[in-house]
Amino acid sequence: MNTDFIKGVIVPMITPINENENIDEAKIRDQVNYCIDGGLHGILVFGSNGEFYMIEEDEMERGLKIVVDQAAGRVPVYFGIGAISTKKGCRLAKMAAANGAAGISILQPMFLKPTEDELYCHFKTIAESVPETPVLLYNNPGRVGYTMSGNLVDRLAHEIPNIVGMKDTSGDITQTAEFIRRTRDVGFKVFGGKDTLLYASLCHGAVGGVCTAGNFMPELICDVYNKYIAGDLEGSLEAQFKLNPVRLSMDGASFPVAAKDMANLRGRNIGLPYTPNLPTPEGPVLDKIKSAMKEAGLL
Repeated sequence: MNTDFIKGVIVPMITPINENENIDEAKIRDQVNYCIDGGLHGILVFGSNGEFYMIEEDEMERGLKIVVDQAAGRVPVYFGIGAISTKKGCRLAKMAAANGAAGISILQPMFLKPTEDELYCHFKTIAESVPETPVLLYNNPGRVGYTMSGNLVDRLAHEIPNIVGMKDTSGDITQTAEFIRRTRDVGFKVFGGKDTLLYASLCHGAVGGVCTAGNFMPELICDVYNKYIAGDLEGSLEAQFKLNPVRLSMDGASFPVAAKDMANLRGRNIGLPYTPNLPTPEGPVLDKIKSAMKEAGLL
């Protein structure tokens, strides 16, 4: 299975919606172009910042078809699966593969507290339902309440042929490094999942990052990656330091609305989050976001 394309900065793309909370086709097509023109190396639809947990399956299929059509092969399009049930995960995986997804990303089930064997079977079963499609694990302990272990990732990487990589959003660089160390013999592709740790992840052997910042400041996050790959380590670190205050300013806002807030502040006309979330109101949190963006030259 060719996995050479799995690298670089991939954006978990925000999902523009209309007043009825249906995907706005014109705006999502425009966002695809913005991300690609900004130099990003891939698009992930319906990740955490894509508000996957709000979207019905038929609407996901419609959105995926639009994004694949608009990307037109310029960059790979990945499909995010956050299903709690294994059966639904398989159904979504098959739908994604049938509609042109270059790969799928599977988040560990939220709300549950599964054993390692249960998790192993969950990922294995979904991956085996689409054996010709590359599968990435998605470790996000901050959202699901528990982390994947090194042992689990080691087993899956070595035993399931089409589980070929992962995104680690633990924020623990030691854990990211362990995922890389234990799977490097099979060419397993590990992405950093924290925008603020892209440089550090690359230093430990990550192939790139899945970075929210690509939605509203692709020039900054790509600068970290491109300079690192070119061997300009000092320039890459400086780019990381320029980006970090902007990314950290998002933490005061309600998740995940800050990505849409920032895109709108940059004139992207992305619109509102799904309810019950609301745009960040005027006040100290939004002031901090604006200040950080101005300092970085984004406003």
